[in-house]
Amino acid sequence: MSKIHMQCMSAVTSLLLAVVMAFPASAQTPTTSATQTAPPHGIGILPLPVLPPAPPDKNLYTTYSFGNSTSINWLVCGSTSQSEGCYGSGNLGRFGHAGAIIEGNEVFNNTTVTRNIYVVDDAAGGGTGVTLYVYQKTDVVTSSYDTTTVTLTNTIALPLTGGANATTYMAANNGYLFIGTNLGSSAVEVSKAALSFGQIGGFSPPLNVSSITANKYGYVTVNFGGSSGFSGFYTFGPSGGSVEDGGGNENAVDTMNAISTANLEGNGSSEISASRMQVRFKKAVPQGTTGN
Repeated sequence: MSKIHMQCMSAVTSLLLAVVMAFPASAQTPTTSATQTAPPHGIGILPLPVLPPAPPDKNLYTTYSFGNSTSINWLVCGSTSQSEGCYGSGNLGRFGHAGAIIEGNEVFNNTTVTRNIYVVDDAAGGGTGVTLYVYQKTDVVTSSYDTTTVTLTNTIALPLTGGANATTYMAANNGYLFIGTNLGSSAVEVSKAALSFGQIGGFSPPLNVSSITANKYGYVTVNFGGSSGFSGFYTFGPSGGSVEDGGGNENAVDTMNAISTANLEGNGSSEISASRMQVRFKKAVPQGTTGN
């Protein structure tokens, strides 16, 4: 390389260094303004939602049949990841008269699902007593099979009137069972956790229970009487406390099971009065405050 060419290269390099040195440091290194925050997951990309795990028996189902009034048969069918068919069966009882049945919510891990089954015997001992039976149903699910066991864990005598001709009503939310019969003027609210109970009723003149219904948010209505005479209702919230009562009958409607009017004992319509159609603030509004 010629001496003249090397001198030209040296001059160009010196000029470039001088230009870079002339710029302030803030211009040489890109920075993020203090008032701007970079998106944590990249521009325009939102994190995927984390879905709750599904129970291992999500593709299995249990059906119940009343072969006679003294026992209930159960059958587990469906599929696992590697098999399908019916995997287990058994029966609940013996009862004086099986009046109503309902399942509780499931608790599960990777392979095992546990839930309670609640059965009301409304002719306990062949008489007029009413007893609540609590069973624990456990499903152990593998890739090819489901092993089911059902064990009786508790029996609770309830202060209700039953008999061979009784009609039993039962509904539930996450924490409580609500049970009554058409032969008694009171129902009961049973805590699932403690299996303690309190009575529901108090209308004057006394009115027999005519229906119990619930919705998916955990609200439960207990109706007394019907269209042939006086009637009344109580509504309970998800935490078990009473939220409303009054004359007439009201029914909560579920998203899974329809209400058949044949099972409502001739419900009477409740009065939707002007005094009932009011909205109240939960907290007092300061004087001088106006709403929009």
